[in-house]
Amino acid sequence: MWTHNKTRKLLVGGIAIGGGSPITVQSMTNTDTKDVEATVRQILAFEKEGCDLSRSAINSLEDAKAIPEIKTRTHIPFITDIQFDPDLAMYAIEYGTDGLRINPGNIGSKKDLERIVKACRDKSIPIRVGVNSGSVHKSMIDKYHGVNEDSLVYSALEEVKAIENLGYDQVAVSIKSSDVGTMIRANQLFAQVSSCPLHLGVTEAGPPFAGTIKSSVGLGVLLHQGIGDTIRVSITGDPVQEVTIGMEILKSLGLRQWGPNLVSCPTCARTKVDLIGLAEKVDKGLKGMDRNITVAVMGCPVNGPGEAREADIGIACNKGAGVLFRKGKVLRQVPEEKLLDALFEEIERMDHES
Repeated sequence: MWTHNKTRKLLVGGIAIGGGSPITVQSMTNTDTKDVEATVRQILAFEKEGCDLSRSAINSLEDAKAIPEIKTRTHIPFITDIQFDPDLAMYAIEYGTDGLRINPGNIGSKKDLERIVKACRDKSIPIRVGVNSGSVHKSMIDKYHGVNEDSLVYSALEEVKAIENLGYDQVAVSIKSSDVGTMIRANQLFAQVSSCPLHLGVTEAGPPFAGTIKSSVGLGVLLHQGIGDTIRVSITGDPVQEVTIGMEILKSLGLRQWGPNLVSCPTCARTKVDLIGLAEKVDKGLKGMDRNITVAVMGCPVNGPGEAREADIGIACNKGAGVLFRKGKVLRQVPEEKLLDALFEEIERMDHES
């Protein structure tokens, strides 16, 4: 049985992170934040894919001033990402950010950190701190002989301690590496020594194909062990894809039910139709559907219904035709050219029955 590692609970704009709350998915906009139209358009695209939280870089006062309008026109919490400039962090807080991502080690002086933490505490704005392979504290590199899970974890604990010493414990942590094994081991270790909610991700994972595999492996291992409270898939590509991939990772582990689940068999010599093309058309037709159903596209009329008996609805193909089935029971045979229409008609019928 899957058991979630117990962490403290944070609220980011009303969305719970940690404390046994459902695992959330987030992404980061790549628009110029002060370009309100472009930023809103991208966040709305995130939302359509099921995203729970959105983060944007704040690089100027104009970016910060755009926050109220962006929030008015979108529906999920808005997190700001600040690097180096403590004044920008204060502006983001002033203009209504729901969460703040900073690195205490590069945000300025101790006094700057104090005013940021006080402002967050006054408005109950949670803070995320993070360490990756490129930002490990030098003292930790020296102490633990390089960049590894120990130097990553104890650098992160220093970041947390710097904020907690100022009387604020609403802190989440991300410990990331482009090396999947290091990322897994570091988060496993951190989960043993801290109750801070964990933001999981494989940083600099690469283009979509490689990035999807690395993220699926790294996040999947940890989530299956009950480690992690929110996730972000990082790919060099469309950030909307990050949300889609993240949702599929959670769905594959049974941690999230959102929209249809498509299962389809690999092709073999028994396949007598263009199963790959058919599965792609079914996948496209299911996009945007918010019903939690499992749909099967199978290549064999003999074994297909049985192998996919847990599917709510499905088709199993033969040469020139196929069968439509529900919960493993055959409903009727349908000519190949009408299989797609028959499937979606039956799905619509199921909607009316429920």
